[in-house]
Amino acid sequence: MHDYIIRAATPDDIDGARVVMLDAVYRDFGTGYVPHWHADIIDPVPYYVTPARHTLLVAVVGSDGTVAGTAALDARGPAHPPNPRWLAERFPSGETAQLRRVYVRPEHRRRGLARRLVDGLLEFARADGGYRSVYLHTYPDSPGALGLWRTMGKVLCDERADLPGGGNGVVHFEIPFA
Repeated sequence: MHDYIIRAATPDDIDGARVVMLDAVYRDFGTGYVPHWHADIIDPVPYYVTPARHTLLVAVVGSDGTVAGTAALDARGPAHPPNPRWLAERFPSGETAQLRRVYVRPEHRRRGLARRLVDGLLEFARADGGYRSVYLHTYPDSPGALGLWRTMGKVLCDERADLPGGGNGVVHFEIPFA
């Protein structure tokens, strides 16, 4: 069993974080790298490290510093399109903390890392003082994601059932934020 440290990503963590994120889009989602969707993965610094109201957290193995998981937050609400207009209106940019890139390497799953990473993101958002809500979307094929998010938040829209033709198959959540 490993000891893990949850912290803001340092410059030394960026390559390891990128590997965790790219592995997820290839292995878990089967999409591979799609520039329009994944530019933040290739260069996470201007998306999550440089902006003051954004963050990239990593879970690192305490014994060797290997990045085992990632979680990011930014102040961009969901865009319309591709998301339903009412979601974009409910979660405006600037006031919404959007959780992104919550991924844990398979060999480190089932140890509470995703929850600890999300707790860190929520602490960051509370400390910021400018966020009024927390939003995220997930794909049902992401291992463990729906189970985690259902224990932490409320489903607002399950495109598979709520939109004609199933939309993009995305499930949208709001996480309580007090």
